[in-house]
Amino acid sequence: MRVLALLAVILPALVFPAGGQRLTPDDVARRVRDRDTGRDSRAALRMKLFDRRARTRDRALTLLTLKGKDTAGDRLLIRFTYPNDIRGTGFLVWEHPKGEDERFLYLPSLGRVRRIAGSEAQNSFVGSDFSYEDIGGREFDDYTYAFAGADAENASWTGPDGRARPAYRLESKRKDASVEYPRNVSLVLKDSFVVVQADVFNRRNEPQKQYTVQRIEAVQGIWTVLASTMTNDLDRTKTELAIERIEYNVGLKEDAFTRRELEAGIK
Repeated sequence: MRVLALLAVILPALVFPAGGQRLTPDDVARRVRDRDTGRDSRAALRMKLFDRRARTRDRALTLLTLKGKDTAGDRLLIRFTYPNDIRGTGFLVWEHPKGEDERFLYLPSLGRVRRIAGSEAQNSFVGSDFSYEDIGGREFDDYTYAFAGADAENASWTGPDGRARPAYRLESKRKDASVEYPRNVSLVLKDSFVVVQADVFNRRNEPQKQYTVQRIEAVQGIWTVLASTMTNDLDRTKTELAIERIEYNVGLKEDAFTRRELEAGIK
């Protein structure tokens, strides 16, 4: 599932319910998952990490995505290009529509690829406040969905321009309640099915992390989050993510998303 996948970087074009029918929570979650992200994309991003003393670390990374065809799932490849202590680190995701997704982390200091097990999906992604699951996606059937609160179907989100936009308040609960973050409550825009805010709850049902969007623009007709933040209130840390440039439909092929390509590192 792609509710918070790809760092919530690649987001959907406008999709409207046919005939104006009322959507169920599962319908909303599917609309988020099935959003239009183009055939593929190439992006350059900046990540800034804040520790509990407000000290910062800057990182630069590239992101490639490829929409799956037929029985093949989506593909994603991230490479860090700066600073030197993380340069060359890569993360590869192969989505399998009828099976468990595969995630691989390449650490140049070790010179090998490590498979990220499903039990590690909610662990921190290379020291950031985002998890592997936030980036690489989550399985739709691992969660149950419900509208959260009496006004959940008539919620709103005030964007950077100060305009309130209609939204759904969607609760996603992990069927396996023993995971680190078994529940999240998201705001999903009604006109585009973009996730613009999410509260992430830990096993004690405390709201530990919050995802917020600061900037959205249409790029090549696809609504794209250009700036977002994930904060961890209990750890008092924060990660900012910004897109410096992005292109859709650039003609990427599956051979750009192999383990060999992951290990090849920065060329």
